Amino acid sequence: MNSLPPILIVDDEKNMRLSLHSIIADEGYAVKEVESAEAALALLGREPFFMVITDARLQGMSGYEFLGAARKRWPALPVLMITAYATPKLAVEAIQAGAIDYLAKPFAPEELLHAVARCAERHRLLAENQTLRAGASATYRLEQIIGDSPKMVELRQMIQTVAPTNATVLILGESGTGKELVAGALHNLSSRREKNYVRINCAAIPEALLESELFGHEKGSFTGALRQKNGRVEEAHHGTIFLDEIGDMSRPLQAKLLRFLEDGTFTRVGGNDELKVDVRLIAATNRDIIAAIRENQFREDLYHRLNVVQFRPPPLRERGRDVILLAEHFLKFFCFALNKPAKALSKPAEQKLLAHSWPGNVRELRNVIERAVILENAAQIHAASLPDFHLEAQLRKGGERAASAGGSLDDALANFERELIMAALERHGSSISPAAEELQMTRHALRYRMQRLNISAESAADDANETPDGKPN
Repeated sequence: MNSLPPILIVDDEKNMRLSLHSIIADEGYAVKEVESAEAALALLGREPFFMVITDARLQGMSGYEFLGAARKRWPALPVLMITAYATPKLAVEAIQAGAIDYLAKPFAPEELLHAVARCAERHRLLAENQTLRAGASATYRLEQIIGDSPKMVELRQMIQTVAPTNATVLILGESGTGKELVAGALHNLSSRREKNYVRINCAAIPEALLESELFGHEKGSFTGALRQKNGRVEEAHHGTIFLDEIGDMSRPLQAKLLRFLEDGTFTRVGGNDELKVDVRLIAATNRDIIAAIRENQFREDLYHRLNVVQFRPPPLRERGRDVILLAEHFLKFFCFALNKPAKALSKPAEQKLLAHSWPGNVRELRNVIERAVILENAAQIHAASLPDFHLEAQLRKGGERAASAGGSLDDALANFERELIMAALERHGSSISPAAEELQMTRHALRYRMQRLNISAESAADDANETPDGKPN
């Protein structure tokens, strides 16, 4: 009980104050008393209390007037009303005025203690929720979006610009590029950061249940609907809702989402009442959304409504030495999490990481580093503790060239050249001499192309074998 603020008792009868004080204090609660509503309002303005117990009839301002004044200034403060003149009408009036409960004199001490215990539990849950919300906000700090490449610097700047607005946001990009981090940072930097941040993965919830999850349902609206259920949009009122994998949402539900985006109105499944909330919506998908529109799988009008501001986190293969920055970040994290001594990346390990095309993006890199920390016993992560990437490299080969087909010829050629060089380096353990020989070019020419394509130019220690013309001996 020591972690709870005190309870405030408001009653103009001294014996009643003493009696209430005795009952409540015996259960370990801290208690303060005042004899008037005016004194209670003054004390509430100076000190925190987790609940108030007040008599309905007081000298001066009545309990009902006090309740109204307290509700205006401290809407979250629970107030318990006690009266000797109990009628059903007065009970209804007290609850409608905002009282959390209503007790008629005489009452058993157990009734009072039960009401107090409910308010104590409510206070604990609210405090826990606030702590969890603060922890969730810390998870999505802008600093968590790591990278020094130009695209990542531009991404962070754009997040800072867009976050304070209420603009609807669409995040497009491959799986594992950090779309959820972008969404979380947008919420955390907005004026809604103290309110709920609700996340829904549209691909993880069966189509038949997704509408109920999103908008709620009325009791009896379908088999198993035993009670009314509020939707996640109601939970996100005054906050942010993040719809991940929105490209997997069915077209009928897309139509309902479009209506919701227009003015924030919706109806629960099986209901007729139109409800309204104030929610900022952020959506994301790893699908080719334009292709989905052409194939009549995604509504074009919904796309335009979502696409007020668009973010495209770049794939890891286009971020140059960000791979090493991220690897070092994950290395520190997993050494600490797995209670291992701090480790560094060896140069051959760096080369192996830079030579890989990362079809799984940052998520794949995180898993690779976790595996390496588990396997490696030395002070450095060696290349042998990393996967050989042969299977992973095959995941990108067909799709990457197809993806470049829609871009410029220069981009397509650069992607193809990068793929050839990285594959050659991978086959030769990141050693430049044999890779250059396989590609039928000098080491100097290969280094130049690697630098131009943001592939690390650091090599294994075989520079001594290089001739003045740049050709390997």
